[in-house]
Amino acid sequence: MPDPVHTPLPPLCRILPNRVWRTYPGGRRLDELAGTVPAEDSHFPEDWLLSDTAAVNPGRAPEGVSLLEFDGKPIAFTELVRRNPEFLLGREHLERFGEKAAFLLKFLDSAVRLQLQCHPTIEFSRKHLNANAGKTEGYVILGHREGIEPRLYLGFQHPVSRERFKRIVETQDFEEMLRLFEPVPVKTGDVFLVPGGVPHAIGAGIFMIEIMEPTDFVSRFEFRRDGCTLPEAARFMGRDIDFGLSMLDFTVYSPQEVKERFFRQPRLAEERDGSRRWTLFGPEDTPCFRADRLHVAGRMEIAERSFSVLIVTGGAGTIRAGGMELDLKYADRILIPSGTRRAELSGNGLDAVLVRPPAAR
Repeated sequence: MPDPVHTPLPPLCRILPNRVWRTYPGGRRLDELAGTVPAEDSHFPEDWLLSDTAAVNPGRAPEGVSLLEFDGKPIAFTELVRRNPEFLLGREHLERFGEKAAFLLKFLDSAVRLQLQCHPTIEFSRKHLNANAGKTEGYVILGHREGIEPRLYLGFQHPVSRERFKRIVETQDFEEMLRLFEPVPVKTGDVFLVPGGVPHAIGAGIFMIEIMEPTDFVSRFEFRRDGCTLPEAARFMGRDIDFGLSMLDFTVYSPQEVKERFFRQPRLAEERDGSRRWTLFGPEDTPCFRADRLHVAGRMEIAERSFSVLIVTGGAGTIRAGGMELDLKYADRILIPSGTRRAELSGNGLDAVLVRPPAAR
């Protein structure tokens, strides 16, 4: 048997469905994409596309690590890395991050508004959680359910002291809690960055790509939502309410400031023969991950120094690399290893999002 670190890996790998249990219901759109009949909402509203992070679900078996297709069979992302880390992740990535993806990538399909919550910053995680990652998040809105006005809650729009908010949380005064926020309408194609510490909630009926730091850290301020009551261990990561409040940013942002601070306008980075590439999240936006939007009108070359994940968001086409060719359709996701120096996309109206880890240098 060959040495695991020298196992040859394919130049392209399909990423398989990897549904993860969450406290809120959703996932009907994910069922539809998988061809499940009947397509239904359940407590599996997320598909973790690229993850070496375990989901924090007390009382459940471990889940969360991504699955990929290798030699016609499913294989865990962590096992694929073990077999040839340099080809998959790249030498520079290994030197900075070790054998870790350094980001977490999901599909999220909400049936209901999620609990109001926040995540730690990197600094908070280092000081209090013995971790080198917080949970800054990036959202790319792919669509929403009919009959629902899609919206997000981002940051406080009305001032509240820590003491008053603590009382609101302790008494679970949902109406008073929601009065502190002004919902932000969103539409397909919108892109948002949600830094650690900012209180937020994803509205009902939203289908999106979620990119984040590689943790499952969260403080939830609503304990009962849609028939589900959170156990105490799932509210503030097994700590008390004061710990949860200590990571919260109480800054007040007007609705206009929310748009200016958290909304990201795609920036044209490349245009050739009708094909275009826009930057969604670059180093100037966040040090936590990178993402671009692609539109292929004919052909486009992908040449990256790091590994990347391609998610098809519209149209159809093909991807070729190293003598391998894969057909592409809506919601397909392909892992492109670092060792695959060039890949070629073909299609007439193929749209995609290309997600990459933080820059290694």
